[in-house]
Amino acid sequence: MANIDHAPSRTMLNLLHVLPAFADADELRLNVIVELNSMTINKYELITETGHLKLDRVGYSSLAYPFAYGCLPRTWDEDGDPLDVEIVGITEPLVPGSLVEARIIGIMKFDDGGEVDDKVICVLADDKRMDHITSYEQLGEHWIKETTYYWEH
Repeated sequence: MANIDHAPSRTMLNLLHVLPAFADADELRLNVIVELNSMTINKYELITETGHLKLDRVGYSSLAYPFAYGCLPRTWDEDGDPLDVEIVGITEPLVPGSLVEARIIGIMKFDDGGEVDDKVICVLADDKRMDHITSYEQLGEHWIKETTYYWEH
């Protein structure tokens, strides 16, 4: 019979605190914990103390995330949260809470009410369709405008 009255005999480790940020530093491959997919309006966030994914806020506009989004383990940005990661060029939804390896193609700097809120821009590390992308500028002017607009509104 299941033990429902007592604390579990085993504990689950919090990936935010145990995984290294880099899966392979020489190849700029990161370990990214997925928080949400593109085309959702709801905001999910990893709780840093426990590692659980929580609905942070229900979207109230039609402005959906234009990219998959996650965070980088064992890092802290100036806003007090783990570094934010945008994963671009996704063709199939990622599973929120899962771990993916992503390759860095740049960093975009944003100001969030006076706080630095940098975004690490990545592609999935093993996505052969994105092998030629080495900088987010290669995604085009429209992509840059769309991403900038999203974070400024």
